[in-house]
Amino acid sequence: MSITAHESAVAAAFAARMPTTTAISARASQASGDTGDAVIASYVGDTSAELAVLLLDPGALNDGVPHAPLGDRLHDALDAAAATLGPGVLGQTRLGDASALFSHPQAQIFDLQDDAGRVVGRLAVRVTPGTAASSAASTSSRRLHRIAGVEMDLTVEIGRTRMAVRDVLDLTPGRVVELDRSAGAPADVKLNGRLIAHGEIVVVDQDYAVRITRILENAEV
Repeated sequence: MSITAHESAVAAAFAARMPTTTAISARASQASGDTGDAVIASYVGDTSAELAVLLLDPGALNDGVPHAPLGDRLHDALDAAAATLGPGVLGQTRLGDASALFSHPQAQIFDLQDDAGRVVGRLAVRVTPGTAASSAASTSSRRLHRIAGVEMDLTVEIGRTRMAVRDVLDLTPGRVVELDRSAGAPADVKLNGRLIAHGEIVVVDQDYAVRITRILENAEV
């Protein structure tokens, strides 16, 4: 089965966002049926996909959080990969056996190589294309209707920062931690970690809330 533009775009976006010190490229692999714990995620939208990442060298990741769950460390890369497929929702990641996906006849396998040509991981992508334009909207609606009752995490992020472990251990009550966002800047509204809107923080009946000021076009479902 030949690799389509969908799979190539997914793999390239994932490789570009991997948290490594060296550039990672995605190249078509001859491997199949890989075993071992992989990070698995599903994407549901007009074009849906199953993704699995088998990291052969966890030491290749250089994000400062080596003990964090692998799914969290690769979430941004998976989100970037899924975004190439158009509007949709990336599900929660899980760690498990993805050998069935790696050996699936409709899945495409990519070697994730560093700039020295060393394979640090493999990515399996199985894309389910949307229907013809005349019925795409109704097909998407039926697909999303099946998950309409699924609860998802909606978070509001006002800023973030990076800290060394020694600085985290030195935190004390009253310490001020500066964020990477200026006062008055809009907050990010994220659904399952995916940025879908911007808003401003308000107070409603003594509780914090967020007023949506902008819905991102690529977040429509």
